[in-house]
Amino acid sequence: MINQYETVFILTPVLSDDQIKEAVKKYENFLKEHDAGIVNYENWGMRKLAYPIQKKSTGFYNLFEFKIEGTDIHDLEVQFKRDERVLRFLTVKLDKHAIIYNEKRRKKDRLNVKDDKKSLKIATV
Repeated sequence: MINQYETVFILTPVLSDDQIKEAVKKYENFLKEHDAGIVNYENWGMRKLAYPIQKKSTGFYNLFEFKIEGTDIHDLEVQFKRDERVLRFLTVKLDKHAIIYNEKRRKKDRLNVKDDKKSLKIATV
């Protein structure tokens, strides 16, 4: 049965931009190979960790929201565990309320970006 999931993973802060893109592309390709429908991807950038992990206080946060068979989640998590670039990860199955909330949040974010562009035009004129 296909369910909708959300995975947040934190990459080590010592990576270059190219290495980060490569790591994200690896997981994107993994999901595509397992016939997952990627609903949304967000790069949250470098953020401070709540507590040190492997003597690091910051990390690059990334989020994937996707639809996949429940049996393939284990394989995805094994990939995260084997990758030394990943400090932490968390995968959660989304219920119908979380899916609706995420859709509203994305729609609101898109509207805010459009409003920001309009206000930028006004400010520069």
